Amino acid sequence: MKLLHPGRNIAGTCIVFLILLMVPSFAWGQKNKSSGGGGSHASAPAKSSSGGSHANTSGGKTTTAGGSHTTTAGGSHTTTAGGSHTTTAGGSKTTTAGGSHTTTAGGSHTTTAGGAKTTTAGGAKTTTAGGAKTTTAGGAKTTAGGSKTGTTGGAKTTAGGSKTGSTGGTKSASTGGTKGGGKTVTTAHGNTRSTNSSGKTTSVSTKSGTKANFGSNGKVSSIHTKNGTTINHGANGSRTVSSRRADGSRVVSTGRGRGYTEHNFSRGGRSFTSRTYYRGGHAYARAYGRGYWHGGYYNHYYPGRFWGGGYYGWAYGGWGPGIGWGWGWGGAPWFGYYGYFFNPYPVYAAPAFWLTDYLISQNLQAAYAAQAAANATVAANASAGGDPGGAPADSGGGAQSAVVLTPEVKQAIADEVKAEIAAERDAAAAQASAPAAAAPAADSSQSASATPAEVPPDALNPNLRTFIVADTLNPQLADGTECSLSQGDVLTRIDDTPDANQNVKVLVSGSQKGDCSSGTQFSVAVNDLQEMHNHFREQIDDGLGELAKNQGKNGMPAAPAGSTVSKPNPDGVAQVDPNAAADLAKQQQEADATEKEVQVAANDGVSN
Repeated sequence: MKLLHPGRNIAGTCIVFLILLMVPSFAWGQKNKSSGGGGSHASAPAKSSSGGSHANTSGGKTTTAGGSHTTTAGGSHTTTAGGSHTTTAGGSKTTTAGGSHTTTAGGSHTTTAGGAKTTTAGGAKTTTAGGAKTTTAGGAKTTAGGSKTGTTGGAKTTAGGSKTGSTGGTKSASTGGTKGGGKTVTTAHGNTRSTNSSGKTTSVSTKSGTKANFGSNGKVSSIHTKNGTTINHGANGSRTVSSRRADGSRVVSTGRGRGYTEHNFSRGGRSFTSRTYYRGGHAYARAYGRGYWHGGYYNHYYPGRFWGGGYYGWAYGGWGPGIGWGWGWGGAPWFGYYGYFFNPYPVYAAPAFWLTDYLISQNLQAAYAAQAAANATVAANASAGGDPGGAPADSGGGAQSAVVLTPEVKQAIADEVKAEIAAERDAAAAQASAPAAAAPAADSSQSASATPAEVPPDALNPNLRTFIVADTLNPQLADGTECSLSQGDVLTRIDDTPDANQNVKVLVSGSQKGDCSSGTQFSVAVNDLQEMHNHFREQIDDGLGELAKNQGKNGMPAAPAGSTVSKPNPDGVAQVDPNAAADLAKQQQEADATEKEVQVAANDGVSN
């Protein structure tokens, strides 16, 4: 029988042997289970050590669950859960959770959570959270909140959502939080540069306190110095410099050898402003009243002369079926240059339309002359090997491809012309009917001391909304950059109530190539609009003079007999400033020095 069933004896022997092995293991497992949490070591919340796990220990204590693979050495204590893979050496203590992968060496202490991956070496201490990736070396300390940070050589870096790198044991802090998500950086020389969220430079400040703002074309558009000088660059290359001096006087240059100086004075107990214009080597003066409104003064234009009876009515009225007029502009360079923008009326039904084309042409001729002068300066500086300076022509931010001064915009200008003719007619009639006044007192360099009653400036008159830009301006756009307004651009005021900074919203209704795009809206100072309105009235007066010279000639209807004789307006008389040319030349030199200072600051820290 024994010989016939040898397998049964062998199977029985194996079963007995397995039972003998399982009893001690079961007892040991029950002991561990009943011991609870008496130690400081965490245990995996797993079932019994089944499921195909594999452990290799050498003097260490290990608990694994869920198919994990753990190797410990040197008496270390490791607990893993959730299928993680952990290797520790040298007595380190490591806890991982959520499927992370951790490797530590050299007695370091590492804690990771949320699927992070961490590598530490050399006794460093690292904490990562929220999926961040951090690497430290050489005893550095790094904290990152969702950011990516690298430090070397014991540096200390803190970043909150940014990317920062520091080297060589330095302490680095990057400034942020500027408008639009941009940033500001200070160079080693004390200059600062600000960029917007797109990385475009929006401004540069020099260590002396001068600030330069940049256009969307990446070039300097305006400069503001600590002593109150403002430099505006036009997209066509023009440059306007404005300075207010300690005595309240102003110097404004619109190019080399062109501009005006301004002084306040009193006459007959009233406050006036005298402005001396200097152009082409000749000087002439105009007078303005000083209005007071919301705590500040503004200028309002006084005509230098009034025309005789009937002339204003003729200039305001119509010319029947209309007339053709040859301006003689066909071969003029400025006319060809602005052919895309300006088209004269083919027929003039009334003097107001003739005056409209006259004053538009005057602005465009002045803008073209400023551009030609600026280009000549750039070429001269370049040939001399110096800094070209300024912005090249046609390099502005608007970059329109097809721009025109629409019939609707020209009609709005013509309506403003008629309104001003009517206003001047009424002023002339009021002066003629007033009783004769005593001779005015001599001019005084000091303004009248009494504060006058508040009167809103003409720029806020609800019936006056169209403005032609007289001097270069650079309003700020939503992205922090600036665009350019050149002489001859047209704005429409769309707000009646200024904000706390005395600015009102305007709409660009006609602009030249490179300037602020038509349809753009932004805020402009009320005083800037008032200056445009004053210039508008000055040009209408000049146009009335040209109209008087041409009436009755070349097909133009004649004005009423004797109406083209004018007489001076006492309020519009001012003395010429003999120092105007010298002051303008000095300002140009100072502006050149400021431009160079800004150029150095803009290139500070920028590698080629």
